[in-house]
Amino acid sequence: MSSNANGTRLIEILMVEDNPGDVRLTREAMKEGKISNRLSVVGDGVEALEFLRRQGRFSEAPRPDLILLDLNLPRKDGREVLAEVKSDPALRTIPVVVLTTSHADEDVIRAYNLHANCYITKPVDFNQFMKVVQQIDDFWVNLVTLPKP
Repeated sequence: MSSNANGTRLIEILMVEDNPGDVRLTREAMKEGKISNRLSVVGDGVEALEFLRRQGRFSEAPRPDLILLDLNLPRKDGREVLAEVKSDPALRTIPVVVLTTSHADEDVIRAYNLHANCYITKPVDFNQFMKVVQQIDDFWVNLVTLPKP
């Protein structure tokens, strides 16, 4: 973790999301909320694990302090990614926030059984989405003590 010009702690966030609209909304919400953390984005579960393990084109990837994980992903879905992250001793301490459109009770239960740190259903409305992103930032950056790599 580094600091910005104001001395505020910056965190590395990995967003695993295949919907370009949701990525754009997240970036806009962070910009409008003056959230200056670093956001890396990958579009599927295979890329997420390559990023986290610094494989291939991600050999220089930063270790994220927080993962925002969609469940419905191509190639390897978010549930599989979550299971692999939480079963890997080198990765399991990285908090994973499931950020998905699913309201299904079975998805919520399964995510927590796989040791997700948080489960948030994406709001459809931009203003609500912006509030959610800002609340994630407030909680995970300003309130919680994150583990050091």
